Amino acid sequence: MLFNSTEFLVFFGFFFAIYWVLPHKLQNRFLLAGSYFFYGSWNWKFLSLLIISTVIDYYCGIFIDESADEKRKKRFLLLGLFASLGMLGFFKYAGFFIAEASALLSMLGLRENISTLKIILPIGISFYTFQSMSYYIDIYRKKLKPEKNFLDYALYVAFFPQLVAGPIERATNLLPQIKKKRTFEYNSVASGLRLSAWGMFKKVIIADRVAVLVDTVFNNAHDYTGVPLVIATFFFAVQIYCDFSGYSDIARGVARTIGFNITMNFNLPYYSKNPVEFWQRWHISLSRWFQDYLYFPMAMHYMRKAGGMFNKYKAHFYAMTLIGLWHGANWTFVVFGVYWGMVIIGYNKIREYANAHSRSIKNPVIRNLVVENNPFGNAVNMFIMFCIVCAGWIFFRANSLSDAVYILSHGITGTFVTIYELIVMKANIRAAIFGKGLGISDSEFIFCLFLIGLLELIHFAQSRADIEKAFLTKPLIVRWSIYYGSVLIMIFFASDVGQQFIYFQF
Repeated sequence: MLFNSTEFLVFFGFFFAIYWVLPHKLQNRFLLAGSYFFYGSWNWKFLSLLIISTVIDYYCGIFIDESADEKRKKRFLLLGLFASLGMLGFFKYAGFFIAEASALLSMLGLRENISTLKIILPIGISFYTFQSMSYYIDIYRKKLKPEKNFLDYALYVAFFPQLVAGPIERATNLLPQIKKKRTFEYNSVASGLRLSAWGMFKKVIIADRVAVLVDTVFNNAHDYTGVPLVIATFFFAVQIYCDFSGYSDIARGVARTIGFNITMNFNLPYYSKNPVEFWQRWHISLSRWFQDYLYFPMAMHYMRKAGGMFNKYKAHFYAMTLIGLWHGANWTFVVFGVYWGMVIIGYNKIREYANAHSRSIKNPVIRNLVVENNPFGNAVNMFIMFCIVCAGWIFFRANSLSDAVYILSHGITGTFVTIYELIVMKANIRAAIFGKGLGISDSEFIFCLFLIGLLELIHFAQSRADIEKAFLTKPLIVRWSIYYGSVLIMIFFASDVGQQFIYFQF
């Protein structure tokens, strides 16, 4: 049941109408039943997996808290980790590793093939597994007391607005809201609907539209060279942002209409000036999860060891590599993580050098980039950072490593050739860019550029002021005209069949 589907609108309409006439305790039970129905609408068989995971993690949290002996606490922690990561590993990675082992054995001539497992990936397993793990890890660290009411804990795991694609919530944020009595507030419902509408606009009007060009070029990468590859990469950067941040906004908006506030997952990530800032703005809940439960413990461990640059930056490298692997069982995602690990290590080395030699840097351009904080330096840094991000997205989106290498190399060299042909040989601009077709018409391409420009104007306004607060000061007729206009635009331009959100595959 996709957010951008008629089925969800019908489901949520009935759910919302009943939810707000129930008392608090029945609200929670009805919300849990609705969450299970929402998840089971994809595949009822995997609902049992969600419930089994919930039961194991619930009791692990209680046993960890009640164990007086530290070794016993650790055993229950390891049991929870083994169960959570075991299920995640089997469903998400077993087929990949078996296939790779089979290929390796075939190369060595030891065996021609090994039967691979045809495993269907349960939707949302990466998200709810990490959410559950944070719960009993926090209990082990004595940052949280276990929830004794099983149904309330089950609701924490299965809360449907963010169940299948995040944000990855912490028990310290969501459980108190489950316990708290909720009353209908018109302003919160209206605010949630506006946020959901904005997320839906990003998904169905922008992401799904630019996806046509992206899929055409990336699925036939070797048929293109130069500018088309660059355009497709840029469009994918727009697509994945609008698709995933759109989902997160819809999730936050839906949650707000039923009295919950969940974590903001995106904060203008393409306005970042360095790679560390980018991961503080992009998929914030995942970045913080890895930071709190993997990076910081590893960094503290390696800080105790002396010597060696690699030893110093191991935590960065391993954490980012695992973030890449979290996204999927494919070498493209592993390289995506390694790429970001190396980028962050390189940035930290440059920053260390700049801090140590700030007074001796005389070149004004370099000084603007690494030392001074001014509009020119910030703009250049954001542009450079966006190019670095786009290079990473090539590995993320490409169908294979060979495709990624081809796109990266031929996108750069082919663009220089195209520029030479345009300037020196007076080649036709349209032929140079659209020669083999990009899967969309010229007018559709221009419309996509218009939508991207509109998106960036809104982002710029968001970076300067609270748009929602300013919007609410407008006359009633203006606000409702925008509401109706937005709905009509989405109905007119939306695809007949709702396209699945990209992060549902993770």
